[in-house]
Amino acid sequence: MFHKVKSVNALPDYRLSVQFAEGVTKIYDVKPLIEKWRYFKPFITTPELFCGVYVDAGGYGVIWNDEIDISCDELFANGITVKTPFDGLMAFADATQLWGLNESTLRKAISYGKLVNGVDVCKYGKQWVVSTEAMKREYGQPKSGDISE
Repeated sequence: MFHKVKSVNALPDYRLSVQFAEGVTKIYDVKPLIEKWRYFKPFITTPELFCGVYVDAGGYGVIWNDEIDISCDELFANGITVKTPFDGLMAFADATQLWGLNESTLRKAISYGKLVNGVDVCKYGKQWVVSTEAMKREYGQPKSGDISE
C-alpha cells in the first residue's frame, strides 16, 4: 500500500519524524543508511543538509536534493510508530482518497448525523478532519488497502 507522507521533521541524531496521511506518526533512523550508502554520507560532513528534509511532491517519500531521498514505503515499513495526540486523524481530502469517496459524501454524512461533529469529525478553520475509526465504522476498510497500525 502507498503510505502518503504528509509532513516530515528532522530530529537530533539523524532521525526523522514522519507523519502519514492515515494518521500515523513514525520515527525513522537514517544512521543505518549513512553507514551503508555513499549517497547519505554528506549528512556527516554537512549536518545542516539533514535538517533541510522535505516531503516529495505527491507524498511519495522525503527528499533532500536530487541524489538523496527515501521512499514512503521504506519510511512506513521501517519506522517506529510513536503515539501523538493526532493519531488516527486525517483530513477529508486524505480520507476521500483512501476510501474512494467524494468530500461531499462526508459533508452529507455530518448533516445526516452519520458522522458526529465533535466526536467523529471536527473543523479547524476551513479544514475538516475525521477519525480513522469513524471512517472504518461507516465505510469499512479503505479501497486503497488496509490502514495498518
